[in-house]
Amino acid sequence: MHKPSVAELRPVVHPAGVKDRRSGEHWMGRLYMREISLRVDRHLVNTRVTPNQLTYLMTVAGVLALPALLVPGIWGAVLGVVMVQLYLLLDCVDGEIARWKKQYSNSGVYLDRVGAYLCDAAVLTGLGLRAADLWGSGRIDWLWAFLGTLAALGAVLIKAETDLVGVARHQAGLPPVKESAAEPRSSKVALARKAAAALKFHRLILGIEASLLILVLAIADAAHGDLFFTRLGTAVLAGIALLQTVLHLVSILASSRLK
Repeated sequence: MHKPSVAELRPVVHPAGVKDRRSGEHWMGRLYMREISLRVDRHLVNTRVTPNQLTYLMTVAGVLALPALLVPGIWGAVLGVVMVQLYLLLDCVDGEIARWKKQYSNSGVYLDRVGAYLCDAAVLTGLGLRAADLWGSGRIDWLWAFLGTLAALGAVLIKAETDLVGVARHQAGLPPVKESAAEPRSSKVALARKAAAALKFHRLILGIEASLLILVLAIADAAHGDLFFTRLGTAVLAGIALLQTVLHLVSILASSRLK
């Protein structure tokens, strides 16, 4: 059976606009993962593997970031990054296989969103448990586990706030929201939104970026000899998650997305 080349795959699985989607394409996908996924696609397009099976596998990889992060020291952080990168790879591959095989489904879209929720939650919860020092010789400090879980809840709520716009519009009989509707009606809110977007601090609570931050914190901890930086990072991400949850809700209500 003919195995398509990367050149044959590219125009089908990477149609115009895929890499330029404002909210649907991660910067790592544009930078390198879409090129890696093309090489993986070649070995899957002629198999019985379905897009939804790949999405299930993607979700498992994302969730496994949590137990990976429980491994003490730098190696746990490295394993967490590996699992999240595998999640990102499969997130690219499942859609590309769906385009090649023309196997589209609403369940696939739904499962993809569930996977994104779970990956973010797993990484941030894992960070909190690392900060709690589960395997240390002293008393487990559950405050850090709570803060990590709080950060995870914020990350999930932010995604839910976005997705619930579509739910509200559907129940009201309105068409899907246009990107232009995301602009706040208030000039002050619009300015604040642009400032937050420029700083990109909100990205730190996404599972992919958070996993890289956790690795940096683990390296700093190894040099420092304790969990100071991991605990500092946990507190900062919990604060960012809570602030961003409120700001994102205000941004939605101040825009025309629900009109």
